Amino acid sequence: MGSVVVLGIESSCDETGAGLVRDGRLLGHAVASSMDEHARYGGVVPEIAARAHVHALTPVVRRALDEAGLRMSDIGAVAVTTGPGLSGALQVGLAGAKSLAYALDVPLHGVHHLAGHVAADTLEHGPLPDPCMVLIVSGGHTSLLLVRDLARDPILHLGDTLDDAAGECFDKVARVFGLPYPGGPAIDRAARDGDPAAVAFPRPLTGPRDDPYAFSFSGLKTAAARWAEGHAGRALPVADGAAALQEAVADVLTRKAVAACRAYDVGTLVVVGGVAANSRVRALAGERCAAAGIELRVPPLRLCTDNGAMIAAVGDLLVRAGADPAPLDVSIDPSAPLEYAALQPVGRGR
Repeated sequence: MGSVVVLGIESSCDETGAGLVRDGRLLGHAVASSMDEHARYGGVVPEIAARAHVHALTPVVRRALDEAGLRMSDIGAVAVTTGPGLSGALQVGLAGAKSLAYALDVPLHGVHHLAGHVAADTLEHGPLPDPCMVLIVSGGHTSLLLVRDLARDPILHLGDTLDDAAGECFDKVARVFGLPYPGGPAIDRAARDGDPAAVAFPRPLTGPRDDPYAFSFSGLKTAAARWAEGHAGRALPVADGAAALQEAVADVLTRKAVAACRAYDVGTLVVVGGVAANSRVRALAGERCAAAGIELRVPPLRLCTDNGAMIAAVGDLLVRAGADPAPLDVSIDPSAPLEYAALQPVGRGR
């Protein structure tokens, strides 16, 4: 297939995103978040998220088109997140994408949400090296992956989270510390005034007999909660707790990622996902990659969190690779494992 404009639609959680990509170049994108509506509950409420997507989808697509200076008729293919994510939220995005693809008579591609995070980096730094090491860190996922050709090849999981993901740990500890939702940015802000060495939080799964690339942040979360409980009746030094927690998370993530690069003789580490926006994760990854002679690639902050541009980036890669479009009965898979960038389940899901 020749050069086409790919519209990407993301609706897996609380952001409604639309992006337009052609030949690896981002033309325009827009995001609407329902975060404020969830904040009062301390976490995402699926029904609220789905309803927000219904209201935001069309305006977000129009804003992306306006930014790109394009018309609806310029779209040559549509890509949409089909999993993993919240079932109702995914259904809204898929229904909208199917409607647009049908009305425009263009192919539709189902995309794995996490592959979108990987592809987000290509919009800033160009094609991914083959191979490259990818560290995905988000609210629901922490994975260390060996990636070759993202559009064609299977993705090799070296390690995944066994319980709480890094972002989930931030959210839960932030609540214990009395910080607002979402917890990741709140922890990052509070940590600026703290001492990262003030609390000796554990580094989970870093012992010589542990799985070298698996992650576990449940114990760290519990340790932080116990530390906070130990200050009952006294002022909690939130800044020190936040800085120490952030240091522990960044230490574990970057230590394992750099070790994997060395073990597999890979010269590039790509760090993506919402937690890739954390200032200490970015800084420590930079320090350790520089010391090891590894190239570090991290998307700009605007492309770290969920957005439609990253889904369009995967769709663009699939189109250029000549991938088959999704069947008419493509469905969603809310708990889909990351095996390939394309995710096109049929029927009622797997």
